[in-house]
Amino acid sequence: MENFSRIMKKDPVIQLMKQGEEVFWLNSQKISFEKSMDHCELGQKDVDEAEQGLLRFAPLIQKYFPETEAQNGLIESPLVEIDAMKQRMNETYESALEGKLLLKEDSHLAIAGSVKARGGIYEVLKHTEDLALQHGLLNPGESYARLGEPDAKKFFRNYTVQVGSTGNLGLSIGIISAVLGYRVIVHMSADAKQWKKDLLRSYGVDVREYEGDYGEAVKRGRALSDADPNSYFVDDENSRNLFLGYSVAGKRLQKQLQEMHVTVDEEHPLFVYIPCGVGGAPGGISFGLKQIFKDSVHCFFVEPVEAPCMLLGLATGLHDQISVQDIGLSGKTQADGLAVGRPSAFVGGIMKTMLSGEMTVQDDKLYDYMRDLLETEKIFLEPSACAAFQGPVCENHRAEWNEYLKENGLAEKMKNAVHIVWATGGSLVPKEIREEYIHTK
Repeated sequence: MENFSRIMKKDPVIQLMKQGEEVFWLNSQKISFEKSMDHCELGQKDVDEAEQGLLRFAPLIQKYFPETEAQNGLIESPLVEIDAMKQRMNETYESALEGKLLLKEDSHLAIAGSVKARGGIYEVLKHTEDLALQHGLLNPGESYARLGEPDAKKFFRNYTVQVGSTGNLGLSIGIISAVLGYRVIVHMSADAKQWKKDLLRSYGVDVREYEGDYGEAVKRGRALSDADPNSYFVDDENSRNLFLGYSVAGKRLQKQLQEMHVTVDEEHPLFVYIPCGVGGAPGGISFGLKQIFKDSVHCFFVEPVEAPCMLLGLATGLHDQISVQDIGLSGKTQADGLAVGRPSAFVGGIMKTMLSGEMTVQDDKLYDYMRDLLETEKIFLEPSACAAFQGPVCENHRAEWNEYLKENGLAEKMKNAVHIVWATGGSLVPKEIREEYIHTK
């Protein structure tokens, strides 16, 4: 690793991160969307293929999960305006937020109740399609609902799906894989919440628990899967399919904004704030949004002060070659889905010229934001999902934010701006755990 003092000189914000302080980091490597795509290995064609794959499986999803019938088997979440929350934020946190504030409720996605339902389920479905076509379980033009019949489920029982997770990805992969008939092993870090482990076990999933962090769970899971030729490992750090599954959110959000008569263009900029762990979900979502809105969308990630792995990887340029523990941070946070010490190099490589910046947030604020939203909008999110509210709170009273607006010619356009807080989880949290969260100080 580079000499640490040299790393510090690259970006003074790392010194503040090292001290566990909240930071607002602007990405100096960000360039125009057109230039950022010049050397990108993925593009809109790949996103479209993922979308078509999900459409092919819609009849099967609808068969297994009746709650998706209203959307014809698609797994998609509402987009709602939260004006009362905007007022609360302006009053309580002096954010002086202009324009519209919207909430993308991936917290309420069908099946898994989190953002991971979109990417995680696509990953398993793509693997299922590959197996089905390879072994003749599907005839040309046949409905994919065929894969829910007893003989197909018996076939999938010969195969195993494994994943390492801090919680929500495990729920997504575990539930869909078990329902399809696979044997499933979810390797969970010490940060994972007990209720998530219990829910997985209720589906017959083999949950393996580890004393270490997310990285340890992934390492052990990958090794076990590699030793079994009939096992498929969902690699949250490097999976293109997982990333593309998340990216289908771009076109779908465009349609939702159009239905709300919300304009996004050069004069009406879109700002999106997404909680970030290893980087797959926020990276995929941002990639999908950039394909649609290009330079009119400005994407920011939010991470806990003790686990800002993506920020550290991007700011140093070292990506997965540096961990938060290397700068003295614990990696421990109440935001279980964000408790990751080392980022995805694959995601960092794509996001390094597309991402606008990052913020970090103290754990206690997660609970404050959670209660604010519940009181003003009657919407519950789990604490890690509430990290995204740090984005709007950081705005308009930080020198860095004003610098970003000035550099991008946005200062005079903020009254026309649209801000989206991306809610990543919460609807499956048991009632007793919700009460515990609500009363956490």
